[in-house]
Amino acid sequence: MSEAYTKAGVNIETAARAKKLIGKLAQATFGPQVLSGVGFFGGLFEFKGYRQPVLVSSVDGVGTKLKVASALAKHDTIGIDLVNHCVNDILTCGAEPLFFLDYIAMGRLVPEKIEAIAQGLARACGEVGCALIGGETAEMPGLYAGEDYDLVGFIVGVVEKEKIIQGKLVALGDSIIGLASSGLHTNGYSLVRRVFGETRQALAGYYPELGRTLGEALLEPHRSYYRELRPLLPLVKGMAHITGGGLIDNVPRILPQGLAARFDSRSWVVPPIFGLIQERGKVSRLEMYRVFNMGIGMVVVCSPDSVEKLIQALPEAKVIGEVVKQGGGAGVVID
Repeated sequence: MSEAYTKAGVNIETAARAKKLIGKLAQATFGPQVLSGVGFFGGLFEFKGYRQPVLVSSVDGVGTKLKVASALAKHDTIGIDLVNHCVNDILTCGAEPLFFLDYIAMGRLVPEKIEAIAQGLARACGEVGCALIGGETAEMPGLYAGEDYDLVGFIVGVVEKEKIIQGKLVALGDSIIGLASSGLHTNGYSLVRRVFGETRQALAGYYPELGRTLGEALLEPHRSYYRELRPLLPLVKGMAHITGGGLIDNVPRILPQGLAARFDSRSWVVPPIFGLIQERGKVSRLEMYRVFNMGIGMVVVCSPDSVEKLIQALPEAKVIGEVVKQGGGAGVVID
C-alpha cells in the first residue's frame, strides 16, 4: 500500500520524518501543563489558577507572504509571522496564550523546509510561553503545485471573565496610542506582488530607501506585542490589531456605537516600504490605509490620565489620535 501511495505522490515515510522533526522542536515549548506530546490524536493541556476562565481562540494564516518566502527559499521566519499574528489577535481581548496548533500542507513534503517552518513556530511560541502542542502535516500533490504550500495556525488563550477587554468602556475623549509595526506584517502581499513581481530577481533588488533588498524588507517578521502590553492591560480600554483592512476597518471593531477614531497621520513616521509601494504601484492614499498597517501594528485606547504611564512603559509608542463623535457614518478619520 505504501508503494502505491508513493506512486500517487504521497510518501508516508517522508511524512513521518517531518513529524518527528516538528516533535523535537515543539517539545522545547512544553510546560508542566502539557499532558501529551506531538503525535497523539489530540493535544492535552491542563490549566489552573483561574476563578472564571474564559477561553479565547483564533485561527489565521499568513496569506501570500508565503509566495515571497518560497521565491527566496527562506522559510525560518514565516512560522514567527503566524504565531505572532495569532497571539496579537487574542491579546486584544486581554488573553494569555496557552497553546498553538499548526497546519502545513504541501504538494511534496520536504522535511528540511518543514523543519525551518517549525523552527519559527517553536521560537515564537517559546517567546510568549505558549505550547506548540500539535498540528497536521499534509502532502497533497493534487492540490499544491511546485513550491506552493499553505500554513495555518490555531491558538487558544485564557482570560479571567472580569478582565476581558472588548472596548465597551471606550468613551468620548479617550486617547489612542499606536505601537509601531515591523513592516507589512502579514497583510497586503497580493498587492505588493502585483506591483513588484515575485521572482527571486525582483525580490533581490536593493533599495536605498529601505537600506536592504526588497525581499528582506518583505520577510521582516510580524511583531508580537504580548510581552510589553501584558503588564499594562489594567490601563487599557480597548485594543485593535491592525491587520487586513488597516486602521480604517480594524479600529471601529472596538468602538461603541456613536464613536469614531480620529488619527493624526503626522504623529508617526510611516516606514519607507509603504511609500515605495504607493509610488511604484500608483496606489491612492485611502487604499494604502485600507490595505496596509502603515507603520502602526497595534492600537491601544485608554483614558487621558493613563497616557503618561503607558508612554513611559512603552518608549516607542506615540499618541496618534483620539476618540470622537461619529459623523457622516465614518468610523475612522485620518488627517
